[in-house]
Amino acid sequence: MVVLTAREVFIILEDKPMAKLTHTDDQGNAHMVDVGDKMVQLRVAKASGHILLSPETLKLIAQNLIKKGDVLTVAEIAGIQAAKRTAELIPLCHNIVLNKILVKAVQDETGINITSEVRCTGITGVEMEALTAVSVGLLTIYDMCKAVDKSMVIGNVQLIEKTKTNLRE
Repeated sequence: MVVLTAREVFIILEDKPMAKLTHTDDQGNAHMVDVGDKMVQLRVAKASGHILLSPETLKLIAQNLIKKGDVLTVAEIAGIQAAKRTAELIPLCHNIVLNKILVKAVQDETGINITSEVRCTGITGVEMEALTAVSVGLLTIYDMCKAVDKSMVIGNVQLIEKTKTNLRE
C-alpha cells in the first residue's frame, strides 16, 4: 500500500479539472440529488474496516468473557441496524429499501475485521449503507471493550467494491 502526503496528492490533482459536486447547487448550497430519472438496477456495495485490540482483549473476546456479551455477534447486528438507518444519519442520503445486508466480524491476530455487503434493487447506490454498517460495527466493538482496553484503534474503513447491474426488461 502506498501512502501519499497531502502535498503529493495536491501535486497529482492540481493539473486535473475538478468534477462538479453532485450535492451542491450553482451557489454552493448543499441539497439532495434528484435520482428520479435514474434506471432501476441491482446495486451492490462492499466495505471493510478493522479495530486494533490488545492481546488480552482478543483473548476475552475469544472466550466470550466481555461483560457486555458476545462482541462479534452484537457488532454484526449493530452493523445491520446501522445500514437500515443510514438515511437518518447522513443528511443527504436517500432512504432506500435494502434487499440484503450481510455484516461479518472476524477476529484476527491484531483485532477484528468487519466486512459488509449491502444490496438493493433501486435507483441509487448503497455504498453509504455498507460503510455505515462497518463503521457502527467497529464502534460497537469499541463500546463493548472500552472498559478493558484503552488502546483500541479503529481504521482502514473503506469501500472495497461497488457495482450496478441492469435488470432484464
